[in-house]
Amino acid sequence: MSNLFKPGKNCWRVEHADRSAVLIDGENYFRAVRKSLAQARQRIMLLGWDFDERVEMHDTAEEPEGPLKIGAYFDWLLKKNRDLNIYVLRWDTGALKSFFRVNGLLTLIRWYFHPRVHFKLDSHHPVGAAHHQKVIAIDEDTAFCSGIDVTNNRWDTRAHEDKDSHRLQPDGNDAGPWHDAAMVVQGAVACALSEYAVQHWQDAGGKKIKAVTVKGDCWPKDLEADFTDCPVAIARTMPTMDDQLGVHEIENLCLDLIAAAKDFIYAESQYFASARIAAALAARLSEPDGPEVVILNPQSAEGWLESEIMDSTRARLFEAVRAKDKYGRFRIFHPFNEAGTPIYVHAKIMIIDDRYIRIGSSNFNNRSLGFDSECDVAIDASEFEGDEISSQIARVRNDLLAEHLGVEEREVGSLLEETGSLIATIDRLNTPGRGLGPYETPDVGAVEEWLADNDILDPKRADDVIAGII
Repeated sequence: MSNLFKPGKNCWRVEHADRSAVLIDGENYFRAVRKSLAQARQRIMLLGWDFDERVEMHDTAEEPEGPLKIGAYFDWLLKKNRDLNIYVLRWDTGALKSFFRVNGLLTLIRWYFHPRVHFKLDSHHPVGAAHHQKVIAIDEDTAFCSGIDVTNNRWDTRAHEDKDSHRLQPDGNDAGPWHDAAMVVQGAVACALSEYAVQHWQDAGGKKIKAVTVKGDCWPKDLEADFTDCPVAIARTMPTMDDQLGVHEIENLCLDLIAAAKDFIYAESQYFASARIAAALAARLSEPDGPEVVILNPQSAEGWLESEIMDSTRARLFEAVRAKDKYGRFRIFHPFNEAGTPIYVHAKIMIIDDRYIRIGSSNFNNRSLGFDSECDVAIDASEFEGDEISSQIARVRNDLLAEHLGVEEREVGSLLEETGSLIATIDRLNTPGRGLGPYETPDVGAVEEWLADNDILDPKRADDVIAGII
């Protein structure tokens, strides 16, 4: 057991994983999902913020078996296996746009009358909140926990080319470069994620779910595991409701991970908009021997409203943290491809030193840490003899940086060993084109003037944090 993971405080449960692997970017994720779904014997459960039956699961490395579109692929699986039931639970508010797609509406109507497809819109949330977790559980044997919805605008290769015909959306437009991440697990932790999915289905008012009565191997064929025989923590966010106590395990886990860091805090998040996370980072950056902090964000949040709110919040928090960064150990970067086009960061990753890795659906914002429903998984290498797991965690971090910098993973590892610094390693390997651009605060003067009147990292009341940054 981990000394850091505390069920009931910063995680829900800690369960054993026979195998687990990190999947970087949409192509690798959808390839693994296809292969795992193909081995399902009795039950597939999919929980998501969004679901689009038109999604095409392209594969540039292998010839996929079965239809490319996920809706047609489900139909294909159901015809092949008469014992298979498929359950899809998606956020109700986000589903409204589906009813304006003729093909989508026809598929939903057809599935409504299918005896082994069960589709439910989840309205079990407060007004304005979202059902945001992304979990796929297969036969209580294998499960995916990620930031990737089975929807359009998620597929991309790790090359993040400027133009890619496989990224064309139903309207014919290229969705653009998109970076994401997931973890797949097998064993008792997958069974726990299946229980989590069943509970959400029941809370949403779904019909009784058929039990899994057979044991099969649903691990994606030919996928090499990154970690074997290790415990994995499951952490959640659940909003307070009349019939439900609020759960803030993910926020507590993030704060505990930040406190545990010795050398490096590396994170990828769609947003940087949590004052509590920012305050915890600022405290560590104030220490003479504290860790370096490197965060990857998209250049700008997606959508005009998110951009207006989240980008202005990020500017304020960035300057507030930088003011506490006495030793120059804090950076926010944005990735760009070879053509200089921004790559949208949708991944939700946190890697602490070579000891801890967390992947899931939650961002560094107030919604993810207290208002929406979220699910993350995490691994702790500090309690294991030898360095096999810690070396793999380091390899994942270095591999992510190598992707963003357009170099080989071994180059990152070698230079990091030489410099002892993530920031120095990035600076040395960064080149024009494919690389990482530093975050620059828009209208620094206005932000600094605002900060002079609002100490958002040390508010007098909790409400001041929310009122101050939004």
